[in-house]
Amino acid sequence: MEALMATGIGWVTACGLYLMLRGRSFPVVLGLTLLGYAVNVFIFAMGRLAIGVPPILREGVAIADPLPQALVLTAIVIGFATTGFVIEMALRSRDASGTDHVDGQEPRR
Repeated sequence: MEALMATGIGWVTACGLYLMLRGRSFPVVLGLTLLGYAVNVFIFAMGRLAIGVPPILREGVAIADPLPQALVLTAIVIGFATTGFVIEMALRSRDASGTDHVDGQEPRR
């Protein structure tokens, strides 16, 4: 299960980096979002993967670490706000320059 999780995180990270290196605004925003998801899953996986164990302390019962869950929930909220801000900046840049290329100019062919 750990190998599958690591492979999935690696693929999402690779796709996010590939999209971030594109020259258009929308793929950059999508790449940032994918990279954020990969980081969130990585943090969540660092709390040890366990199925059916409670995050509440009881004697004699194994527990799940609630700290990674709290960190990921906070990161999701901050990620939504950051994504909205980046989308607004991309739209404003497109409106001001007339193109969605990140340099503000269309590449010469």
